[in-house]
Amino acid sequence: MFSVTATDAETSLVCHASSVPAKARKEGPFVAFEVTGPLDFGLTGVLHTLLGPLAEAEISAFTISTFDTDWILVHARAADRADAAWTAAGHTVHPPTPSSDPGSRSRGAR
Repeated sequence: MFSVTATDAETSLVCHASSVPAKARKEGPFVAFEVTGPLDFGLTGVLHTLLGPLAEAEISAFTISTFDTDWILVHARAADRADAAWTAAGHTVHPPTPSSDPGSRSRGAR
């Protein structure tokens, strides 16, 4: 996954750990959970439904939306707890997808 978001106040870069510029302020590693899509643009409440169980389990999340779907990133140390929280809430979580970056994983959630 690679994402750049720029505002008047900041530029946020989400990328493989090996690509983070040396002087950049950084956080991670994260596991990226892909919301199974593509999602109809008119759908509402998708992130609310998925973020609620994380909030109840006190798991911080960082979200990125694309035109077709949403991504929920959680710190790697909380990934298994996120998986368990979603499963307990009735969501399906798919196994991690291999990545070329050893510090990065992605999974599917719906």
